[in-house]
Amino acid sequence: MNLESILFSQGFGSRRQCRALIADGRVAIAEAVLTDPDADLDVAGLKFTVDGIAWPYREFAYLVLNKPAGYECSREPQHHLSVFSLLPPQFAARGVQSVGRLDQDTTGLLLLSDDGKFVHAFTSPKRKVPKVYIATTRHPLDDPQLDALRSGVLLHGETKPVAAVAAHARDTRTLELTVLEGKYHQVKRMVAAAGNRVEALHRERVGGLALPADLPEGAWQWLDDIELAALRSNRSGSGN
Repeated sequence: MNLESILFSQGFGSRRQCRALIADGRVAIAEAVLTDPDADLDVAGLKFTVDGIAWPYREFAYLVLNKPAGYECSREPQHHLSVFSLLPPQFAARGVQSVGRLDQDTTGLLLLSDDGKFVHAFTSPKRKVPKVYIATTRHPLDDPQLDALRSGVLLHGETKPVAAVAAHARDTRTLELTVLEGKYHQVKRMVAAAGNRVEALHRERVGGLALPADLPEGAWQWLDDIELAALRSNRSGSGN
């Protein structure tokens, strides 16, 4: 693939803008400045820099973000900042989107990608991807509440009870809840239906992928092959 096409595919602007970056000597590989936009490069394992910032070539972007409170999972947020403001603009240019949504006040693991098949695989209700949430509750947890969450609670507007895959108390007011669906405000509504109230909510895991312990709040990182395999390892349902 030629250098101009590489930059274009990675979100560095229009083809004219990418050619200008190259002509201005702002693109380098292994500290060697490249000035030929038609230079043919092997993209396997390719790493380049633009204005001194390192970028790996990725056919598709697979990212994990440690979402802070106060951000909406939308490019056109209504009342808060967009989670996309936490990412470099190149990702917006290449069409990266959030894989499902977290409420503005919910924190934790948020996946993002520009791979449509990947996004569908982890958002389709048919795929039954387990998601682990940690909820801080207003009132102390008790066995009847946990039993109700496990056996199923009827949410307003639903015709069938919704049950958690797992529910247990980490301490008096800290609930670990695993769900398969991604209904609107699902965890908050389930806890309310069981007789309690969510005061704070954090997503800790999706599929077999846990939020990296060393990823600061508001920061993002690429998912490597091992993390992608872990993500898929705990996914149930038909199809891959």
